[in-house]
Amino acid sequence: MSLGRPFPPGFLGRRRSEVTTMSLSKPPGASPFLVLSTSLDPASRSRLLARRAHEVLAASPTGSRFIDLRESAPDLPLCDADACYAHPALPPLREAIADARGIAMAFAVYNFGAAAAAKNLIELTGDVWEGKVVALLAAAGGGNSFMAPMSMAMSLMLDFRCIVIPRFVYAAGDSFGADAISDGKIGERVDALARELMRVANALHAAPG
Repeated sequence: MSLGRPFPPGFLGRRRSEVTTMSLSKPPGASPFLVLSTSLDPASRSRLLARRAHEVLAASPTGSRFIDLRESAPDLPLCDADACYAHPALPPLREAIADARGIAMAFAVYNFGAAAAAKNLIELTGDVWEGKVVALLAAAGGGNSFMAPMSMAMSLMLDFRCIVIPRFVYAAGDSFGADAISDGKIGERVDALARELMRVANALHAAPG
């Protein structure tokens, strides 16, 4: 099943009110940036990357919203293309993604790819990703999985026509200390990625049509 069509035939007709994005009260120009920390690990390193990006984005005129799946939706079901879409955590998640000016998504790397929690979030929220500007931040144990974010980037581009920032942050375990990013270069890369997300997303919002 294509992620570009996340709901099975007839599903929206049965339970549309339970799964669709809630109406937005803010004008499009006021849309904030969104940072998604998708790791469920209590000692997550990707969460540190997300927090750093959020600090930069929060200083922008439109501000930034931070969502940590471990705190806000730790029990999201696996996508089964049916009953999963009725989970009560999905409407606010879909609204936040739909309302976002641009999205920075942080995830762990397992088995040479983005962790399942990140991919599952995309499968569950589906079409609200359409056309979004997205920046990717990945945390891994070592340096051998450097290309891991590419599968996530390709999925977002092909399924939802997302505009993925053509640089990403990949941080290995030795880039972190106790509850902090210890590698100054990684911190600078996170800052640069957040600024690039702002630049591209703001330019697209300002463009006519």
